[in-house]
Amino acid sequence: MNAISEVLHQGPLVTKASKALILIHGRGGTARSILSLADRICDHDFYVAAPQATGNTWYPHSYIEEEKLNEPYLSISIKAIKDLLDQVAKHIPKNQIFFGGFSQGACLALEVSTRFAVKYGGIFAFTGGLIGNTIEKGKYQGDFEETKVFISNGDQDPHIPLMRSEQSKELMETLGAHVTLKVYKGRPHTITEDEIKIVKSSILCL
Repeated sequence: MNAISEVLHQGPLVTKASKALILIHGRGGTARSILSLADRICDHDFYVAAPQATGNTWYPHSYIEEEKLNEPYLSISIKAIKDLLDQVAKHIPKNQIFFGGFSQGACLALEVSTRFAVKYGGIFAFTGGLIGNTIEKGKYQGDFEETKVFISNGDQDPHIPLMRSEQSKELMETLGAHVTLKVYKGRPHTITEDEIKIVKSSILCL
């Protein structure tokens, strides 16, 4: 069972790039759709990798269900993204590798980076939170060493409860991350221009 059916690439070769961005699409989305986001937030120094989830979903149920209901898909997806990270890290230091995603992809980006916390280039989660019915602190280890993290959410998002984004911020901060959580009143389940501008200026520093 493979979580990733293919990986789309953009920018310079990973062997030539100075920075990398791993972009993870949401449920029902595609690697191609999330890859188009790179044109709006990256410069040409970035190697960009956008993995495509088999069947367009990383795990079948809500991210706040008991984890066993999303298995074995969740564990396979986490391993696949970690393996992709490690492949990129053979050529680019992790402190120059950035993680980002939307919705289900944002949750997966936060989950992988927090289970394996190190000094990353930066992390952004457009409407996301850590995965599980409750946050089990024992799953997360390492030291973010002040990695900058941006998490966004709406105050009444139908898919990602704001409370989980708040809990995720707190947990990541205990592991040394510098986390900004921005809440948008009445915002639908989408990515806004303001979120893109914040990530470009404060996370990717462009």
